[in-house]
Amino acid sequence: MSTADPARPRGRILLVEDNAEAAYYIVRVLTTMGHFEVVHLLDPAVALRRAIAEPWDLVLTDVDLPGMSGLDLLRALRQEVPALPVAVVTADVIVGATAHALRTGADAYLEKPVPPARLVAVAASLIAGAAAEPSA
Repeated sequence: MSTADPARPRGRILLVEDNAEAAYYIVRVLTTMGHFEVVHLLDPAVALRRAIAEPWDLVLTDVDLPGMSGLDLLRALRQEVPALPVAVVTADVIVGATAHALRTGADAYLEKPVPPARLVAVAASLIAGAAAEPSA
């Protein structure tokens, strides 16, 4: 018998996405299917400040963002909150050094459109993996 409260979110996810339709889809999938608490922000600089100031279980970011790319956000998050899992989502085919940096720096790399079950599974896996790691 499980003691988990089904009404309690499975984790807090900070979504950084400037496309309204993509954000709506991701928030809806993660909240309804995954039972996560999701906060959506458009501005990566604001997201970085909130990621540093508040407890999060996962950051999910698009690559192509205004003002600061998802790759820049990923690098900043690795410096400021290195234990925080970061998943990168993109609709673009990315090759070369940028693709390598994303794939090696991010905890997960997803290409849009991300099937709902895969989105929930990746989020759940990254959050569970981070929760299982001993604190520093």
